[in-house]
Formats: sequence, structure tokens, C-alpha cells
Amino acid sequence: MTDLSRRTLVKTSLASIALAGAATASAAPASAAPAAIPLVRKRLTLPTGIATGDVTTDSAVLWSRASGPGRITATLRAIDNAGELLRGRYGFSRVIQGPLATEDSDFTAKIHARGLPAGTRFALELNFEDENGPGEAVRGTFRTAPGSLNGANDGGAQHAREGGRPSSSSQSFVWTGDTAGQGWGINEDIGGMRGYKAMHDTNPDFFIHSGDTVYADGPIAATVAEKDGQVWRNIVTEEVAKVAETLKEYRGRHRYNSLDANMRAMFADVPVIAQWDDHETTNNWYPGEILDDPRYTERNVNVLAARGRQAWQENMPIADSAALWRPGTFDGGQYQPARIFRKISRGPQLDIFCLDMRTFKSTNTDGKEPYATNILGQEQVDWLIKEVRKSKAMWKVIAADLPLGIIVPDGAVNQESLANRDPGAPLGRELEIAGVLSAFKRDGVKNIVWLTADVHYCAAHHYSPERASFTDFDPFWEFVAGPINAGSFGPNDMDGTFGPEVVFSKAGRFPGESPRDGENQYFGHVDLGSDGMFNVSLRNANGGVVFSKSLTPA
Repeated sequence: MTDLSRRTLVKTSLASIALAGAATASAAPASAAPAAIPLVRKRLTLPTGIATGDVTTDSAVLWSRASGPGRITATLRAIDNAGELLRGRYGFSRVIQGPLATEDSDFTAKIHARGLPAGTRFALELNFEDENGPGEAVRGTFRTAPGSLNGANDGGAQHAREGGRPSSSSQSFVWTGDTAGQGWGINEDIGGMRGYKAMHDTNPDFFIHSGDTVYADGPIAATVAEKDGQVWRNIVTEEVAKVAETLKEYRGRHRYNSLDANMRAMFADVPVIAQWDDHETTNNWYPGEILDDPRYTERNVNVLAARGRQAWQENMPIADSAALWRPGTFDGGQYQPARIFRKISRGPQLDIFCLDMRTFKSTNTDGKEPYATNILGQEQVDWLIKEVRKSKAMWKVIAADLPLGIIVPDGAVNQESLANRDPGAPLGRELEIAGVLSAFKRDGVKNIVWLTADVHYCAAHHYSPERASFTDFDPFWEFVAGPINAGSFGPNDMDGTFGPEVVFSKAGRFPGESPRDGENQYFGHVDLGSDGMFNVSLRNANGGVVFSKSLTPA
């Protein structure tokens, strides 16, 4: 049955029921009970909004979650920057029917839209359909990456040159991490997670979430007493009342964050490049760990990570088919490595290399082994060196979910990241990164920038062999930004192995400080102009710029 005939049938049936009911009522005595009217089932809704992700010059992942079983459908239309439809040879319209959303995926579904024109803004509409017809439609926008430095191959730019509204071959993006951590959840008294609105207000082309997309190990209470006597009031749900252990509880963490109106609005308009770190499962975890934490009844981290990973992949719009969860990926409920490191091509200006510094991680120790231990794993190391060497983009951004030179303790002795408090020659996990940096130098790769979050403060670090114990690498920058809605910490000590200079850092007033005033919450913003300049700024959750730096391409 076609949509039109189904809708016509429903309308006709309802009209017939109404007429029959009216006739019966007029013929019946006044004392008779009114005729029963059949119930009409509710349409499917999209309770957590919509999102797009991993958007390139010609593709995008389209995501949503339905209120029940149904098939996802997307409608795409090319528009100009004023939201008006592009017509003629620049017009583009497509309806794409995607997979069924079922209980197995928590009613989430994705469409990988391919063959899209470069540098083009799209109006997007997503809905789910079941036997009752199409459900609620939610609308958003996104823009594919520029296809050339001057926009010559971009539909939007060509339309502008021929008299249409302006389009641009430049692009900008934001990044941060750490959402709803340390018990600081969605507080509607202060406008919810305001940092997402501040990022959205910059009108970025995409957003890198550098990990800790949820805090599955952090219970969220209805009220939290702040150090200054104020009371923080959270929205709460059943799933956030305790540490997540079941798949339902892990899924509930993602559903919780989507209750924030600021986050939903941004994700509808700004494509996401999502990474995961530790808190999607539990704090500072590594494969094979057995927890010593009385809050957990399930203490095998491999089991918890399998559930956390499934929930994360169901709720993140990631594109790489090798990264998508499927039956058998987590054999018998046990965590099995599955690739989520990937490259996102953003045109001739920019390639994004998303790392996974969690899946292949070695045991947390003091990090001073005289042999290489894993932070990336050999497969990922080989992939990163090869793909960066092949890249033709002007700028190569390494999106890392852990910092390079910042010391991140895991207890009194062990280390969570690769820095080990020893400023001498590389040891342990440092040896793996040393090999990567040496390969970049050997291959003559220029214009590499590292971006990260994780440590709950913002910073700008310049690494140079002239200050380092290990010298076989070219100088580069690392920028740190976060949290976006979590407790503040830092600044941390630095490890001197790779010669970092702390050019700038800014943190909250004390550890665990709430996000109330926004001054201790941070995100990074990058503007890539047509002149090739890499313009970085670090900003607080109120939108204020606290640091900026412009990098000239080599």
C-alpha cells in the first residue's frame, strides 16, 4: 500500500466512523451510552532528536532513534546559506530509505548517504515509518566539506558566483570532551549544558567530540551541594542513579545526555566526529582489567566494555563499516577489538585522523618499561603512519582521546596516558608514539596538529626536539580543550620526553568545581580560511576567547 493510499484510507475510515457515530447518536434515545470510537495508534516519534556524523566531501551518516520499531527515511535538499532551495543545475533532492530500527539496536538507525555534492548545505528531514505510516519528522542541516580550495568544484560556491546567496570554501570546527561528568548533569536552572549552545553559536561545520561522551561510571543525583553553598539541581532518570553495568544502563546514559535541549539543537545542525575514551565504560579502564570497586557487581571490564561499546556505537553517527557494531563483534558478551580509528576527509584543506587510544591499550603501569607497550597497537600505528603519509590535505589533524605530554595519573604510581613522569628517553607507551613522530619526520609530513581533551582544563603546548630527550621529530602543536559539562581539574604536570612548552593553560579554581558559571568549561575552535591559516582559539562555555594562535602552513 502506498503512503498516499494508506493516508487516504485512514482519513476515509475515520470520516466513515465519525459519520456512522453521528447517525447512531441521532437515532439512539438520549439515555443510551455514546458509541465507542476505535483508538488510533500513535505515530512514531524521535525522542532523542537527530544527528549527522563523519561528513566528508561527498558523504554523511544520518542518525536517529525511534520510539518503537520502524524504518528510517531521510529527505535531503540542497539549500543556500539563507536556507533557500538551490534550483536548476545546482538543485539536489533525494529521499533515502534506510534500515529497520529494532529493539536489538535500541531503536536507533543510521543511513550512510553517499554521492553528495561537495561544499553544499543540505536541509535534512528524518522520520521513521511503521504499519501506521510515517511518524514525526525532525529537521536539521549540515554542509559537506569543500571540494577545492577556491570552491570551484562546490555546488554552493558556484551558485553564489552566478548570483545566488554567498557560500564559502573555508570551514571551521569545534572540539571538546567530557560531558556530564562528576555528577554535574543537566541543570535547567542555569539553562542546561550551556557549552553546547556556545559551540553551536560559532556556526561550525563540524564538531569533534574527543571522548568521554558520557560518564557511565558517575551516578547523577537530583541535587548536589556546591562548595559555596549553592545547590545544583539535575534532571535525573533511572539509568543514571548508579554506575552503568547492564546494556540498558549504558544506553540510558546516552539517552540522558540527549535530554539537553542545547545538545539536541547542536547535533541537528552540526555534524559530529565521535571518539570514545574511558568513561563510556568506567574510569581509566584497560582491556583485561578486573575492577576493585564495590559499586560494581560485574567487575570484569571486558564484559562492561562490550556493553558500553555497543551502546556508544548505537548512539554515535560513525561511518566506517568496520567500526559499526554487528552481531558477533562482542562474542559471548566479551569485549573484542573492533576498529573505530578512521580518517575523515574534509577536502584539500584538512584531513582528520581519529585515534582510538583505549581499545588496544596495555595495562596501566608506571610506564617505565624498557620496551614498547601499547597505547595505539601495531595495526593502528601502521595505519596512522601510512594514511598521514598519503594525505594530500594541507593540514593533518590528529584527534587524540588522550594527551601526549600531560601526566595523567591512575592512582599513586600508575599512569593512564603515555607520559610516565620520566623526562628521559622514551619508555613503555612513549616508545610507540616516538615511532610515529619519527615516521612523520622521515616521510617529510608537514602541518600536523594534535587536538585532545580528557584532562578537564584547556592548554596550548608546543613540542620541539630542542627541548626534548627524544629528538627525532619535527616541532608540532597540541591543543587541549574541555570539559564541556563536567567538574574542572588541573593543570597537570608535564613530562619532558618530547620537549613540551606550556604556552598557555587555564583551569577552574579548585578540583571538581561545578560548571555553574561556565568560566571553567572549555572548547576549542578552529577557523580554516581560504589563505590556509589554521586559526585556533580556546573558549569558555560562555563563548569568551581565553587564548588564540594562528599557524601558518609550511
